[in-house]
Amino acid sequence: MLQHTMTKRKTLIIACFGIALGLCIGTVLKNYRALEIVKRCNLRPTNLKTPNEIIGLEDEDTIQNSQRNLVFVGVMTAKSFLEGRARAVYDTWGKEVPGRIAFFSSEGSYSEELPVVGLKNVDDRYPPQKKSFMMLYYMYEHYIDRFEWFIRADDDVYMEPDKLERFLRSIDSSKPQFIGQAGKGNSEEFGLLSLEFDENFCMGGPGVILSSETLRRVAPHIPTCLKNLYSTHEDVEVGRCVQKFAGIPCTWNYEMQYILRHNSSGRNAYTGKLKRKEIHNAITLHPIKQAPLMYRLHSYIQGLKAEEMRQESLLLHRDIKRMAKYLEVPDDSTYMLPSVSPDSDSGKRHFQDHNILGISPELNKFVPGSTDDLLDWSFIARSLYSASSANPKQKIDSSMREGLEDVITEVMENINNYSRQRGRVIEFRELLYGYHRLDSLHGQDLILDLLLIYKKYRGKKMTVPVRRHLYVQRAFTGIFVKEFDEDFYNVTLQQSLLGSILHSGMARLSSHFTMASGLLPQAEDKIVFVLPISGRLGTFERFLRTYERICIKAEQHCDLLVVIFGAPEELGDHLQLLSHLRGRHVYQQVNWIQRSGSFSRGVALDVAARSSYIQPADIILFIDVDMVFEVTTLQRVRMHTQRGRQVYLPIVFSQYDPQRRSDGGTGDLPPPIDDENGYFRQFGFGICAIYKSDILDEDINGFDKDITGWGLEDVKFLEKIVRVGTRQQGFLSNTAELPLDYNEAADQWRRLSVFRAPDPTLVHVYHDISCDIQLEAAQYNMCLGTKANSLGSTRLMEQLFYNSRDNFRFIADFNRQKQQQQQAR
Repeated sequence: MLQHTMTKRKTLIIACFGIALGLCIGTVLKNYRALEIVKRCNLRPTNLKTPNEIIGLEDEDTIQNSQRNLVFVGVMTAKSFLEGRARAVYDTWGKEVPGRIAFFSSEGSYSEELPVVGLKNVDDRYPPQKKSFMMLYYMYEHYIDRFEWFIRADDDVYMEPDKLERFLRSIDSSKPQFIGQAGKGNSEEFGLLSLEFDENFCMGGPGVILSSETLRRVAPHIPTCLKNLYSTHEDVEVGRCVQKFAGIPCTWNYEMQYILRHNSSGRNAYTGKLKRKEIHNAITLHPIKQAPLMYRLHSYIQGLKAEEMRQESLLLHRDIKRMAKYLEVPDDSTYMLPSVSPDSDSGKRHFQDHNILGISPELNKFVPGSTDDLLDWSFIARSLYSASSANPKQKIDSSMREGLEDVITEVMENINNYSRQRGRVIEFRELLYGYHRLDSLHGQDLILDLLLIYKKYRGKKMTVPVRRHLYVQRAFTGIFVKEFDEDFYNVTLQQSLLGSILHSGMARLSSHFTMASGLLPQAEDKIVFVLPISGRLGTFERFLRTYERICIKAEQHCDLLVVIFGAPEELGDHLQLLSHLRGRHVYQQVNWIQRSGSFSRGVALDVAARSSYIQPADIILFIDVDMVFEVTTLQRVRMHTQRGRQVYLPIVFSQYDPQRRSDGGTGDLPPPIDDENGYFRQFGFGICAIYKSDILDEDINGFDKDITGWGLEDVKFLEKIVRVGTRQQGFLSNTAELPLDYNEAADQWRRLSVFRAPDPTLVHVYHDISCDIQLEAAQYNMCLGTKANSLGSTRLMEQLFYNSRDNFRFIADFNRQKQQQQQAR
């Protein structure tokens, strides 16, 4: 009986041992294929570089002795994106990572310039589950002891390396950490991802951060995770694997959605305005689907860093100034000037003078020496009211509006820095009014009246409107000098001049000899001057002399087309001048068109533009008889006029009445270009350069011929150009969504933009203006405005006003009568 019992127990033990052994063998066989995949993926890369050589990691670099071993960033990409997105990542933020970066792609991927890892037996199919897990295993196999942190990223994410470094150095990497923007799926996917009630995952788009301890726990189990996939989302599966084998979920932190930022706009993300709070506060930004958008965002972020550095330099200047006072160092000591020898005898102020940059912010930095030195304040409301402009009331331009928004945003952020601790928040509602002035030495001064909303949500809750005055000084920083070997602008103009001379010379030779086309330089586009004229013989003669000297004798490849209004018996002198000019230069095109009837500039320009004297590839320069110009003017016309793309409307310098200037004029010498001798006519559009093929566009179709007399035709013409410029801009609003063939087709469309710039070589010589009372109301008012602007400078008008005591008595009587009328009511 005892022997039978022993035999039975022995059989039971052997059976249990056999079952256990069978289970072990079955598990090994089950996972054998996954293990083989892992081994094959970690064969030496196809570019024959070692893993350390791919990322530029030296064998002696460790966490303990190198600041660049903080984080390893693995970017998942594909072969088709290596020269687009991947290169944009590497050229922008990739090289600034406080560690190393590598791009993981399919088998056979390779790049001479990028650190690319081609994973064996991995393709670029979507979803990239296998690629994601194999990238993590590659990190574990080769770099687990070389970095503190590991990041899994996509090739459409932007990271700010400085913020990333500050963030990671504030966290203990020796503990298991799984950091990202936590999610459980969208509303359609909720409950379909096989997640338990306490499980989540880190969204892969904005980036996933793992500590070295987390990767150390998870990586050995990657074959198991690959074998047991429950969804098609690789970030969900990575999260499930980390939860199971590292025992930690993704960070449940509300602020992560702002730190690791995912924009739900998809391909429209970050295509618009970049000056937003979400961009300023985030460490990563996702998604950026086009490489140009990545470069654009990086340029903006670099600009923000430059602003921060300038502000830091300004604070250092103030510290130096303050310490010099405590150390009793004299203000004029050369020891206070950077890059200047203490033994220098130079008495000049240095451009990094701490006595200027180190002054604490205040509105009384500038001390005027006399009333002439007083700085004018401009008033800001819904419009800008300024005494320094010919038009006192102006629209607040975009640059000033943006500057005001920056000031208010920064101030409100500083006010609300501790709003959570204080249980209140203050919101900006409206700028009621303000004042601003510019001190060229110290900076911009602002006084702003703000309407704010005070909200208290702790204790006794309240919401009340408040008004506060804000006093701000935006101080200038030091001057930063960048030297060039040559003046680029002047060199460009000289090359253009030489090219023009060479072309004209070769053209003359080719008219007599047969020359190979390859010997001829590329021809400059011809400029055809179109001049409408009625009477004014003396001024016309001066214009022809200028044209002959600048265009013909200097060989600038120009033609002249004059449209003359008047009866035949009145035009004899004009035609004689033109005939003599043509006779002196028989090879030059000097043409004219005679018109009878009343003068109409619009009709003249339209007839000239449609004439056979001008070819479609010619640049038409509409000009007035009162203008004088230089060779540089023509170079600017060619530079800024682009066929099918851009129209050039130069801002000309218009002279004041020389008899009203204090010097009474300077004789034969032309007056200098300054505020006392004239002004740049910003609201004049009569001088225009445009290609004939553009002006005959069906949506422009020349000039308005219904306008007679002086003015308004240029305004109507500009309105047409603006309409053409905005009619087909839809393709620019979202380039990320559109196919390449659409952009190529859109590139052929004519969409004209207007380029304006002051040209000091293009001068309108003063002449008396007589406004015909028979003109239309709009034309008559424009004529009166131009006449008033041409009388003299604002300072001259001020002097004339104050020099007469009668003006003061008149204003006093006027105000007294107005006050009496108000009291009578």
